[in-house]
Amino acid sequence: MSMTQVKPRTIKEILDVMTSKSSVDIDLVTRAYEFAEKAHTGQLRFSGDPYFSHVAEVGFYLAQAGLDAEAIAAGLLHDTIEDAHIDEDVFKKEFGDQVFMLVDGVTKLGKLRYQGTQRHTESLRKLFAATAKDIRVLIIKLMDRLHNARTLSHVPREDKRDRIAKETLEIYAPIADRLGMSVLKQELEDAAFPYAYPKEYEKTREILRARKHEDEKQLEKLEHSLKRELGEAGIRNFRTEARIKGAYSLFKKLERKKWDITQIYDILALRLIFPSIADCYSALGIIHAHWRPVPGKIKDYIANPKPNGYQSIHSTLYTGSGGALEVQLRTEAIHQEALYGIASHLIYKDRQFGIKNPQAGITWIRQFFPLLKKQTTDNHDSGISAVPNWINELAHGEEDRTEDNYIETLKEDFFSHRIFVFTPKGDAIDMPIDATPVDFAYAVHSQIGNHMSGVRVNNKMVSLSTTLKNGNVVEIITKPSAKPSLKWLEIAKTSMARKFIRTALAEQEAARR
Repeated sequence: MSMTQVKPRTIKEILDVMTSKSSVDIDLVTRAYEFAEKAHTGQLRFSGDPYFSHVAEVGFYLAQAGLDAEAIAAGLLHDTIEDAHIDEDVFKKEFGDQVFMLVDGVTKLGKLRYQGTQRHTESLRKLFAATAKDIRVLIIKLMDRLHNARTLSHVPREDKRDRIAKETLEIYAPIADRLGMSVLKQELEDAAFPYAYPKEYEKTREILRARKHEDEKQLEKLEHSLKRELGEAGIRNFRTEARIKGAYSLFKKLERKKWDITQIYDILALRLIFPSIADCYSALGIIHAHWRPVPGKIKDYIANPKPNGYQSIHSTLYTGSGGALEVQLRTEAIHQEALYGIASHLIYKDRQFGIKNPQAGITWIRQFFPLLKKQTTDNHDSGISAVPNWINELAHGEEDRTEDNYIETLKEDFFSHRIFVFTPKGDAIDMPIDATPVDFAYAVHSQIGNHMSGVRVNNKMVSLSTTLKNGNVVEIITKPSAKPSLKWLEIAKTSMARKFIRTALAEQEAARR
């Protein structure tokens, strides 16, 4: 037991950071807080702290991220059914069907029906099925995982610490990334990395420590010079901030670069945040007139956003002192989007958008974010449950429900390091690293894959086994007579492509009989 117990977040702390201050919302969150506090009375965590400190922290995280009162209440109540054994009917009577739906989506499966790995796999399936109805379920789960990862030092069993930490890095942090929640992604990684890979963590920290001081001096000098040059050009209405790369993100990049630190230019980056997109491009022209960009290191994610919605202009500049640093240019609105991703779509702040009517907010968000699919449960339209297509694939896809490698499929197809490539019409397709044209074709449509006869990448004919790179433009050539071959199973990297290929090969075999 810890010598000094952690005091749970107070209801005042949670209410102070809530976006909505309506009496109805304050009442709901207050009742949820008091109900959870009573339900968890006498329960302790491994640290010896009151169990209620965990759910209060989750509620605080959700309020801090701008989620609505229902989500905050669900965060406070998310363990009452599973761990405090509150009757479901009692819960529904007290908090309604909507909050129950959110809590039930986060709640793990009962202990008797499934055991071990199967129980974990089925819990993830259940989570994604609930998320397909309301994206808030997944955000509550991510905040729950964040606090559990931050308190890993108190988990007594090393094997359990290792499992939770690696699961956080391999599944939950990538989910946050695919939702565009860069702040949450880095916080999950920072919390889990030391426990998942302690030796690699220390090695990476040493590299960070060695480079950080030198890069900070370069960044300070560059920032001063940039402000002077932009000011002389009449651009003064902007702010700057430094961004340091997370330790786990640096570790993964070092692995890809064979631990050659000289190939990594974005350990520290300078962000320039402007009022408008036009200002970003004007500033970029001035910057490139005074600093030479590193060839191939200019990325315009404003004109071509990443599939998770990320936007910014990145340019790596030679600093003139033998080094290079990355600058990122974005607007204030884009900056908030880059930090909080899909969570920034779930609540409408009057002070930010000037919205008085929540329905007007829904119209606004539909107009500017058409890629986000709005789904609501019956009789509930108080906010947006924007569900990306990949979550619907996980929840409603055709994967074999009995396959043992479900977790590996998740890591391989959905949560691996991502690239994005384009169709000839400019549509971005989100792919795992090392994907091939075969994977791309099946990601577009199974019939395109089944009748692929060739492929052009950047207007050049290439083999089907070519490894696709970030930003490639891929054109699939089809013929009615073309069919998959056994060789394609070796070429394909995604389980989705291999599944379609196996089905097509089985149909060919049946037709020959």
